[in-house]
Amino acid sequence: MKRVKYSKYIPNLAEEISLDDLMDALSDFLLESGFESELGRYYKPGAGDDQLDALREAIRDALLNSDLFDEEVRDQIQLMQDNGGMDDLIDEVISRMEEDGFVTISPPHDPTRISSTAGSVGRDQSQSRPAKFEVTDKGLDFLGYRTLRDLLGSLGRASFGRHDTRDTATGIETSGSSKLYEFGDTMNLDINATLSSAIRREGLALPLQIEYSDLHVHQCEYQSSCATVLMLDCSHSMILYGEDRFTPAKKVAMALSQLIRTQYPGDTLSLVLFHDSAEELPLSQLARVRVGPYYTNTREGLRLAQRILQRQRKDMKQIIMITDGKPSAVTLPDGRIYKNAFGLDPMVVSQTLEEVAKCKRAGVMINTFMLASDRGLVQFVQKVTEMCRGKAYFTTPYTLGQYLLMDYMSRKTKTVH
Repeated sequence: MKRVKYSKYIPNLAEEISLDDLMDALSDFLLESGFESELGRYYKPGAGDDQLDALREAIRDALLNSDLFDEEVRDQIQLMQDNGGMDDLIDEVISRMEEDGFVTISPPHDPTRISSTAGSVGRDQSQSRPAKFEVTDKGLDFLGYRTLRDLLGSLGRASFGRHDTRDTATGIETSGSSKLYEFGDTMNLDINATLSSAIRREGLALPLQIEYSDLHVHQCEYQSSCATVLMLDCSHSMILYGEDRFTPAKKVAMALSQLIRTQYPGDTLSLVLFHDSAEELPLSQLARVRVGPYYTNTREGLRLAQRILQRQRKDMKQIIMITDGKPSAVTLPDGRIYKNAFGLDPMVVSQTLEEVAKCKRAGVMINTFMLASDRGLVQFVQKVTEMCRGKAYFTTPYTLGQYLLMDYMSRKTKTVH
């Protein structure tokens, strides 16, 4: 006997889909760094990777294969797929994403538009361009927030305050023992200690004479501000060898930006990409960056990072470097770039370590997160950490976020004033 399975009727399925969950499921596609195109996924020959057709295919995959919905909604989606109504559903979802400000859609080029030069209706000489989409700043900000939430959830914590150090200072919030007042201290008097000192000196008599040497003030934990430059290796090796290493690095950078804005408002974060050379990039443009066939000019990245940190008036200055390759290029005095694809070229290594020494003299700490365990890279990074008293982490694209955020939030650095 044939059985008929009935499911709950949903009048407008597109309205039942949570755009927040959908954006989360699409994060790898929206932040794609070139790796997926290499494998052919969502990629159509002759069309750019930002084409609307690619977005449609990614949404179709998310709706059919992800665990975003309950069983009833999944049954409805599968039914629409079987009945040929999936395209209409995807169009409605894309319209909602545009209305909510997650993406912007550029209309396709009209080949019959009025030519601005000929002044008549006719087919444009250029080839028709398909519709395109672009993730908005709101969409990128949302992806950074969701990444941060997921990373903090994996750490078992919800919120964090500012950076604690081993130093103590006088302030309003007390958290330590009192100390004798010194010129320049905040006048947050410890009344009990001050009166006790005066009584021990003069005895219990009225009026009680309090002298300068009797003054005690409360101490509080000294909390400092930090200037950070995040150096991302975008050489071609970051998407080679069957693994996308650059997209997780981009996600971590976006999460770190969210963390600083919400929990450490006194801190600053700058972004440097290093490849054949190095360039500073606004964090708002990070998600749109892709890797390229570049070498690894670590020295130029360190030089640019130092120039950025020199502009910052912060107690703590650090460089966070994410890399998977050995230094393989340096910029020569005449502007030419010397390259050695095999890495660990004596001239490249020596000039790079000279730049590390300059960081040490400037009081800049370098913390390195390695996405590879190549022996040559390990030896180079160990030398960097020895010179700069920084840390080195052997991690993977899957654990990079936990390591980096935990280090940023729990690092306690002694600051000399």
